[in-house]
Amino acid sequence: MPPEGAAPAIDVHTHVVPQEFPRYLGTAVDVPWPSMAPAHACHRHVMVSGKVYRTVSHQCWDCTVRQQDMQRLGIGRQVLSPMPELLSYWFPAQDGAAICRFLNETIASMVSEAPSAFVGLAAVPLQDVSLAIAELDHAVHTLGLRGVEIAGNINEDVIGHPKFLPFFEAAVAWGAAVFVHPLRPAGLNRLVGPPALEQAVAFPGETGLAAASMITGGTLAKLPGLRIAYSHGGGSFQALLPRMQHAWSQLPGLREQFIEPATAARSMYYDDLVYDAATIRRLVDVFGATQVMVGTDYPFSIMDNEPIGRLESTGLTPDVIELLRSANAARWLGLPAVQS
Repeated sequence: MPPEGAAPAIDVHTHVVPQEFPRYLGTAVDVPWPSMAPAHACHRHVMVSGKVYRTVSHQCWDCTVRQQDMQRLGIGRQVLSPMPELLSYWFPAQDGAAICRFLNETIASMVSEAPSAFVGLAAVPLQDVSLAIAELDHAVHTLGLRGVEIAGNINEDVIGHPKFLPFFEAAVAWGAAVFVHPLRPAGLNRLVGPPALEQAVAFPGETGLAAASMITGGTLAKLPGLRIAYSHGGGSFQALLPRMQHAWSQLPGLREQFIEPATAARSMYYDDLVYDAATIRRLVDVFGATQVMVGTDYPFSIMDNEPIGRLESTGLTPDVIELLRSANAARWLGLPAVQS
C-alpha cells in the first residue's frame, strides 16, 4: 500500500482501441483501414485488410472496466494512447489525418468521462509533418490532450531525423509531452521463432535506436525543453549509452557533432516496463530518479500485472519510489501538483 497522503500512482503506458471505427471515406485504393468484428464474450477483432490483426477486450474502450482494473493494479490515473498500429503512418497523408482525428476524439471522450482517472495522448500523421503539427494543435488546444504518442520511426525514418524537427518545435511551444513507442521495428528479418518475439526481442532495439537518434541527430541540443519519454524502459538505450559516451569522449569530431550523451539521456524520461526490480534500479542509476515512471502496457498480454508491487520490491528509498509512482509522470505531462 502507498504511504498515507501519497499521490495516486500514474501509469504512463496504456493503450486504447475504439469499440468501432468509421468506414473509410477516402479515395485511395487498398488502404488498410481498420474495422471491428464481433469475437467471443467481451472481445472484438481488429480487422485490417480482411484479416484479424489482434483480438482485444472491452478493457480497450470501456472506462468503467478500466477503472475497476486500475483499482486492482494500484493505479490512480492512466495515460491513454492509441494502440501503436493505429498510428497508420503508411496511409496516404490525408487518410492518416482522418484516422488520427477519430482516435483523438475517442480518447478525449474517454478523458471527459473520467477526468480524474485519465489523461490523453494524441495520434498525429507524421508521414506529413505539416499535417502532424496541425493535428497536434487541434489535439492540445481544442481537445485538451496532454501530448502525443509517436513511433520510433516513421516509414523507416528515425525520429531524430532533421525532417521532424518542426514537429518537435511545435510540441515544445505548446507544452505537449511526447511518448515514443516501438512500431514495425528494425531487425524483424533477423528474428527466429514465433511472431510474438517482435515485442520481446525487437522492441528494445528499436526504442534504443530512437532515443540515440534524438541525441546524435541534434534534436535535444536544439530543444532542451522537449519533454520526451520512451516506453519499455528505453529498450536497449541504457546499454548503448556507455558506448556512446565513450565514443563521444574519445573519437575525433563527435564532440562537435552532438551534445554529451550521458547528460542528454538524463533529460529524457523512461517508463519502468522492464519486468524486473533490478533493472528498474538500473534505470534509476543510469537515467536518474527524476526521469523514470510507472508503465504497464495495459491492457495487452505483455502488460505488467504487478506494477506497484514490483516498484516497491526494488529496495529504492521511499522518496525515490514516490517520484517514480507519480511525481515524475506529473512533471512530464505538465500536470499541476497531484493531490492525494
